[in-house]
Amino acid sequence: MKTQDIVDALFAVQAAILANESQIESLDRAIGDGDHFINIRRGLEVLAAMRDELEPLPPAAAFNRIGTKLLSTIGGASGPLISSLFLAMGKSLAAQDTPDRRQFAAAFMAGVEAIKVRGKADLGEKTMLDVLIPAARQLVQFAEQELPLAEACALLSAEAEHNMLATRDMIASKGRASFLGERALGHVDPGSKTCEVAITAVCQSLLRSPS
Repeated sequence: MKTQDIVDALFAVQAAILANESQIESLDRAIGDGDHFINIRRGLEVLAAMRDELEPLPPAAAFNRIGTKLLSTIGGASGPLISSLFLAMGKSLAAQDTPDRRQFAAAFMAGVEAIKVRGKADLGEKTMLDVLIPAARQLVQFAEQELPLAEACALLSAEAEHNMLATRDMIASKGRASFLGERALGHVDPGSKTCEVAITAVCQSLLRSPS
């Protein structure tokens, strides 16, 4: 994976998030703080403006720059969590100029672990981790199996959607939704929806890549 792939994926995620604006905002109004989509959109706009700055960098440096920028850009609880993902990925890839799939998968796993530590959360707590943790595990597995990219992407996208929808039946133990108790049942977690959209967008972007 080259930095150009990372930049292209960021633009794909931005377009996909904007296309799902009404649904993400509706979910956040129901059980969140109401500013999730605004913060995510702001962060993506800032990253889109960094294209010329990011493209010449090796992947590790690009991830570090992204994480640092998001930490100062995204407000609320999302900023520190999402920035920790990219910073941990940058650290994991520090010695790799052109990471292969196994190295990228390991870096993504490290990023998700960083979110777990930062947010003091895990599976089953109605958060973005209910999508990210299974995705990271799958990515590592698929890389070890050398699964063809198209097949891996199809499985990742399907699993992300399944796990996002599964948050409807969870009682939140983190964030504002935790104060709602059983009233949060029946509502998909907005962070998990955002992550599902992002994973699918990244997969589609990689499939379009000529590399």
